[in-house]
Amino acid sequence: MGERKQAVVIGALGVIGRYIVERLLREDGWSVVGVSRRAADAAPRYRHVCVDLLDSRAAAAGLGDLSEATHIFYAAFQPAAGAAAGYAANIAPNRDMLVNAVTAIDAASRALRRVVLVTGTKYYGAHLGPFKTPARESDPRHRPPNYYFDQIDWLTGFQRGKRWDFVELRPQTLCGFAPGTPMSLAPAIAVYAALSKELGLPLRFPGKPGAYTSIYQVTESAHFANAALWAAVEPRCGREAFNITNGDYFRWKNLWPKLAAVFDMPVGEPQAISLTEHMADKEPLWRAMTAKYRLEPHAYGQLVAWPFADYVFGCDWDVMSDTTKSRQFGFHDVVDSEAMFVRLLGRFRQERIVP
Repeated sequence: MGERKQAVVIGALGVIGRYIVERLLREDGWSVVGVSRRAADAAPRYRHVCVDLLDSRAAAAGLGDLSEATHIFYAAFQPAAGAAAGYAANIAPNRDMLVNAVTAIDAASRALRRVVLVTGTKYYGAHLGPFKTPARESDPRHRPPNYYFDQIDWLTGFQRGKRWDFVELRPQTLCGFAPGTPMSLAPAIAVYAALSKELGLPLRFPGKPGAYTSIYQVTESAHFANAALWAAVEPRCGREAFNITNGDYFRWKNLWPKLAAVFDMPVGEPQAISLTEHMADKEPLWRAMTAKYRLEPHAYGQLVAWPFADYVFGCDWDVMSDTTKSRQFGFHDVVDSEAMFVRLLGRFRQERIVP
């Protein structure tokens, strides 16, 4: 029998964490402890800890018995109100959650071997405007604030002299589905398309004209989970950072007709709108559609983060990461992003998340 490993997935119900949990449970030799503020049911080789990681005492108490933990996958996120560029507002909570979680598990488990920290391409200033592309892991940091920097710097210092190491993964615009944690682009497109169709409108790109034609990239959540498992067990990954995307690039203007076809809709001319503002009054319509089409009863506010969609569709500059380093270190998986969107949106319809 192979060596037994126990993963602690912080943010286990999110659009990253839930896919990491599912991936690990398909792998022999792993047991998983999920951690989040929301409760979840136990399952074979899985138990869930419900704790507020902003409370250091609660974190120490809730995670203090994890004496067999060998790996931490840190994918928690505390959003702040306002624009994506307003990073100063969420430095403290996102740093403190990491500090409280890792400190507690480090104290509890002498078996700990690696921490996988999830950051992202905002490390390069992708949220601030045009930046050097394709972005490489060795590129210098942009001018702070950026809570990724605080997380990395704290973890680097805390890890020094420890028996374990850590690896940092930088995805871009996760695409998956995690009810209750709407920070994913795919459900935003699906709900926007469904509402547009119900109103008798064509599918119009809702962002800036420059965003429609610029180069963009995404990361499928299931693909990222494969990368997280690889990063956790590949010895060479220790103390390294890796860009993790689907491995390709696209322009929305070429993809948009294919998305419209999934919903049997005509394509309209792009129209720069604020989805946050235009979708604010659509909850009654969504409730009516849920009953009319017998959709799964997900609350409107838990399906989509419209400010996140506005951010993505407002990037009128190229967003490109170089994934050469991950391939050189042994991760060769790729995903066709256009096919991924068609597949995911079709699945949302099949599973009655949208009509």
